[in-house]
Amino acid sequence: MSSWTSYELDTIAAEDELTVASVRRDGTLTRPRIVWVVRHGDDLYIRSVNGPTAAWYRFTQIRHEGHVSSGEVEKDVTFVDATDLNDEIDSAYRAKYRRYARNIVDAVTTTQARRTTLRLAAGELS
Repeated sequence: MSSWTSYELDTIAAEDELTVASVRRDGTLTRPRIVWVVRHGDDLYIRSVNGPTAAWYRFTQIRHEGHVSSGEVEKDVTFVDATDLNDEIDSAYRAKYRRYARNIVDAVTTTQARRTTLRLAAGELS
């Protein structure tokens, strides 16, 4: 499995949105969804504003594989649970999206959203 390049990390971190699609059981990709993305160190993280019941999030839990794109970057990824970093990821969301209304940013830091914190591990799909 490869890792993110500095260019990929910088490019995605500079964008507000990331498009994410999960791999279905049959190997095809689900319909892409737009989510907010944050960088913490050399990793990228996403969450479901609607918590674990959101369809796109539920699909990430089937094969834990997918594809993301943001700016000029497209990458196959593995979705890795990262709820152990919730406080750090909350801070990253608040810092990056502080120009938005507080209630919008608060939506991605709720208890429900925190339960869906995923690290995007760059690499090849199986």
